[in-house]
Amino acid sequence: MLDLRKIQENKEKIKELLLRKGYEADFDTVLSLDAERKKVIAEVEKYKAERNKVSASIPALKKEGKPVDHIFKEMRELGDKITECDAKAKDLEEQVFNLLAVMPNVPDEDLVAGEKEANEVVKVVGKKPEFDFEAKNHVDLCTNLGIIDYQRGTKLSGGGFWLYRGDGARLEWALLNFFITEHLKDGYEFILPPHQLGYSCGFGAGQFPKFSDEVYWLDCDEDRKKNRFMLPTAETALVNMYAGEIIDEAKLPMKFFAYTPCYRKEAGSYRAEERGMIRGHQFNKVEMVQYAHPEKSMEAFNELVDKASALMEKLGLHFRVSKLAAGDCSASMARTTDIEVWMPSMGIYKEVSSVSNANDYQARRNNTKYRDSKTGKPAYLHTLNGSGLATSRVFPAIIEQYQNADGSVTVPEVLRPFMGGQEVIKL
Repeated sequence: MLDLRKIQENKEKIKELLLRKGYEADFDTVLSLDAERKKVIAEVEKYKAERNKVSASIPALKKEGKPVDHIFKEMRELGDKITECDAKAKDLEEQVFNLLAVMPNVPDEDLVAGEKEANEVVKVVGKKPEFDFEAKNHVDLCTNLGIIDYQRGTKLSGGGFWLYRGDGARLEWALLNFFITEHLKDGYEFILPPHQLGYSCGFGAGQFPKFSDEVYWLDCDEDRKKNRFMLPTAETALVNMYAGEIIDEAKLPMKFFAYTPCYRKEAGSYRAEERGMIRGHQFNKVEMVQYAHPEKSMEAFNELVDKASALMEKLGLHFRVSKLAAGDCSASMARTTDIEVWMPSMGIYKEVSSVSNANDYQARRNNTKYRDSKTGKPAYLHTLNGSGLATSRVFPAIIEQYQNADGSVTVPEVLRPFMGGQEVIKL
């Protein structure tokens, strides 16, 4: 949620920043409605003052033996006016809220305008693997090794699903255990959240109402605010854990990570770069989230980027780090850095982690605050998130980058302890 006060103070600057995201903001309507709301509130206060004044005159009139019926009539009329104005002010407040609710977050000032073409590669790690044999793609390798069963995944659930089998299931579980172990070492609290969430979680994370059609709904009530949905990412749960609460400043930063499957309405396409498990309806992910003090927000962001990058380095994968342009950041984020792994068969990099800072955008939507030690007053904190990591692209990257001439796949060294010391996946 955007800060209305900041819009009032710096409307043109915020409009310019939002244009970098490709969003043309209409602040005149919002500001006009808010001005009308303030005018109505002023009328309410005037009527209340008049009612109090009239009410105060009743004892004196009674003492003097004068009639007071007309006074009660006047109080009722003032009460009706107050009720009417209160309802109008509430309606105007809801209109302002609803308009702000669909506006995207303001990108940080250092982000350039544009979409993917304006993204900046800030770091490349490792060398692209070179093969002295005809390298295969991960779909063929996984099928030949019997570790992913695409055919039976489709039989069970349709396109965009797959089965992990044997060493494939063990490799997937090893990845998740490796990620969990690393985050625990760094002092993050492990959370296993519900997979079914209420509407307020989607709203608080900034995904609703605009993207409410992109999740799987469980209930059939026409009013989606009464329904539950399957979480598209653990971020949706984690950033709402303290909704409506005021956190002790001394507890910041609060650092969490969660393992969940993620459920999304995005099927694999027929494009070569999205075959296999590159894009599916259900995939596993370990998600990191921080609640940070606004003054430490950038420090927390850099920590999350470094953590995601470190996981990739320890896996020995070739990847790059890209700073996204404003238009390529999601609607609720002020800045994003992507960790992108090299897929040899595709000749492109694919995102395996997006590390993002929402600043106070999510906290305003779900009313999550900390108590400022200097002022003693509640203030909105900052929320940040990043994949640490999603396996559905790390897994195929390992298969392709670690493949051997005989069709086997070498297990990355850091994963071997989680696979009983197994060094190679082979027939």
